[in-house]
Amino acid sequence: MNAIITIVLAEFQRSIRNRWASASVILLASLAFSLVALGSAPIGDSRASLMSITTVSLSSLSLYLIPLVALTISFDAIVGEQEQGTLLLLLTYPISRWQIILGKFLGHLVVLMLAIVLGYGSAGIYLASLESSALNDWVSYGQMMGSSLLLGAVFISIGCLISLLSKVRASAIGAAVGVWLFLLVLYDLILLGLIMADNEQQLLPAIFDVLVLLNPADAYRLYNLAGSEAASMVSGVTTMANSFDPNGLLGLMCAWIALLLSTAIYLFSRKEL
Repeated sequence: MNAIITIVLAEFQRSIRNRWASASVILLASLAFSLVALGSAPIGDSRASLMSITTVSLSSLSLYLIPLVALTISFDAIVGEQEQGTLLLLLTYPISRWQIILGKFLGHLVVLMLAIVLGYGSAGIYLASLESSALNDWVSYGQMMGSSLLLGAVFISIGCLISLLSKVRASAIGAAVGVWLFLLVLYDLILLGLIMADNEQQLLPAIFDVLVLLNPADAYRLYNLAGSEAASMVSGVTTMANSFDPNGLLGLMCAWIALLLSTAIYLFSRKEL
């Protein structure tokens, strides 16, 4: 346990030195405050509260931004150490390889958690100064922050796995960008193409839900759409989103984290350096 904590602190300090932590906080806070300002603009009457509007807007933004931040801070977790020659030095200490993977994952997760709590949390405090919000709105906002951290954890796991499989940082960067584009952009376009191709609706209904759940980003989207009545009203959520169990969607993202980390630990234990 002490070894894991040491690696977590080392990764956090590394992020501070590289200014990833401060840059992430500033980025998330700036965009969150921008969405609050846009949501508070007088554009007409709405039954939805400003908190509900901001929650839906932030969840839509986080769907693309959080994975990008997570991959950015984790893509060189292993390959960066290997290029600098510090990985071999690290392995000379009495520490297991699984502790290295887990420590780096938790260290990056702490950085992302700090960015979300300070960035989105400060925007939430500012929202409270603009209007009084119902408890349900605050719960939905907190759920959005928590699920955003969980989504980030999935992509940190992916970043660690990419870093482990890459031989140089350049290839790790390319793989991270490719994964982001595929899961956040191309995957849903492929599903849309399947819907349009299956005109008779014979094959797709049986497998569509499975295909959606295979993408952790879609699980995050569905969770935040179906997470509260207010958010559903603002976002115009479809029947499909309400057909999924929110707790099951969170469990699915946790399962992705466990699977990816287990794979990374297994591959790292067999990796020759």
